Order: sequence, then C-alpha cells, then structure tokens
Amino acid sequence: MSDSYLQQLGYSLGSERRSIEQAEQAGVLLSTIQALKESGFEQHFICAESETAYQLACNALVDSQIDTAEIDCIIYANCLPLNANHHQNDAFESSRDVKDLMVFPASKLQVEFGMENAFVIGLTQQACTCMLGSIRIANNFITAEENINNILCISADNFPENAYYEQAYNLISDGGAACLVSRKPQGFLILTVKHITNGAQVLASDDETVGSYFSYLHQLISETLLQINKTVADIDWVVPQNTNAKAWSILASLLGIDEQKAWFESLAEVGHVISSDNIINLARLDHSGKINKGDLVLVFMAGFGSNWQCMVVEKV
Repeated sequence: MSDSYLQQLGYSLGSERRSIEQAEQAGVLLSTIQALKESGFEQHFICAESETAYQLACNALVDSQIDTAEIDCIIYANCLPLNANHHQNDAFESSRDVKDLMVFPASKLQVEFGMENAFVIGLTQQACTCMLGSIRIANNFITAEENINNILCISADNFPENAYYEQAYNLISDGGAACLVSRKPQGFLILTVKHITNGAQVLASDDETVGSYFSYLHQLISETLLQINKTVADIDWVVPQNTNAKAWSILASLLGIDEQKAWFESLAEVGHVISSDNIINLARLDHSGKINKGDLVLVFMAGFGSNWQCMVVEKV
C-alpha cells in the first residue's frame, strides 16, 4: 500500500472584513453580538459584490503555491451546491437551457491553471465536511491507482445574496482552501480518514444539530483512532473547525483530551469558513513552529446532511 501526504496548504477569504457590530447592522446575524463574542467570534470576511466562489478557489490555489503542471486529478468540493455551477441560476432563468446549470468551476480551473492531464471530480453533498471528504477520496486514489501521483483538493464557498452569515450559532466567512495530496513525502502523512453520515438528520434544525454534535463526534473520533490502533493519549494536536469555543471544551472533556492540545487560533479573526477553516488552522499550526516531526494531529469537522468526518495525520 502506498503512502500519501497532505501538503502545500493554502486558503483565501472574501475581500471585505466586517466586525460583528457591522454584521449586525447589515442584518446578517441571528444571535446577539454578546452571544457570538462569548463564543469566540470577533469579525468575519465576506465577498464583494463582484467576487465569486470560483475566484476564492483561484486565490486559494495561488496561495498554496502548488505546481499545477503536475496535477493528475482535481477534486473540487463545495459546501453549498449552488457554488458548484460557475454560472448562477439567473443565467438559466434567462436561457432555459440546462447547459447553464453545468458550467463547472473545476473544468474552468483546469484550463485556467494548465492542468490538462488532470481529470475532475465534483463533491457537493457533504456540507462543511467536504474538504475532508475530498482528502479521503484523494488518499484512496493514491493508494489504489499507481499512475496517480498528485491530487489537488480544493474548496470554496460564497454565501448567496441576502443570506444570514450565521449557521448553528456560528459566524460565517466566505472563503476557500486548497491542498495537495501526493506521494511526495512532505507535510503530513495521512494515516486515516473516517466519515459518518446520518441522512435522517438532513432537515435537522440548528438546535437538533447542536444536540447531536457531541455524541456523533465522540463516536467518530473514537472509531477513527481505533482504525489506526491509537488512543487520545497518542494525539499531540487537535484541529477542530471554527465553531463555538465552548463546544470544544465540552468535547475535550468527554474525550479525555487536554484542551491545550487544540489549535483553532483563527476563530476570532476569520470565523467559521464553511469547509475551509480546518485547512486554515492546520496551515497556521504548521507555520507556528510548535509542531514537531512525528506529532500526530487529529482534524475533525461536522456538517449538515448530517455528515461527520475525521482525519489523523503525522507531521513528517
């Protein structure tokens, strides 16, 4: 079995920064300013009117400095299915031609960045967990097909006009992330990725989602570690998504993990960047100088659907 490595992490954010107070004035919050600040949020980033999710993807790819000439496969993941079409619905409404619903951003990205030898996969039904889902698929490709060496995993989402920028009591930012899954022994060795879906909760409310958060993540993390014969005591760092900071404290207590092992210092600055804040936090941990060769990092994400994904990587 071949090893695969996660490396060259890049990300992008919407170009307009807003404080929580400005977000409230814009009418995009559901919770109070005090409640969001007590959860750890201070500000968020949104796209300007002319910006698109595709532009966020391009910016994340540039930030990653990935050599696109070497890419064999592109896995393009979106939390919001509407961002998986480069033309928005208004083009179809005018033309009535369904081709306008299939202007795929991954194909456009392939051409724009010279990835002629890459084939394309789109991933749109794993919500906030889709970036981890793309890494899981990439890891399995590297393991199964010897002619595939380098896979670009990329995700970007821009909330539609008039949407609330709050989900399940978390302040949202528009943003994207990119990373490379490769046979090159750099960055992080991927040890395992696990995914749980409970389709019965596809219409769960925010309160129902929060209510199932702890039980599902406890199950997911426990089963993920069991897959590689590890325990929480073996984990050196935990990279959660940027959701309510208190939620991590409770989960850490349930799992018996030292809270100080968690790394989500971007929470106040960027908020919950939909499916990309795992990558933002992992990149910042990697650049912090605090992580050592051989350290094990547990990365997890919860998403609507409902989907729950967890990955364990080893710093090389």
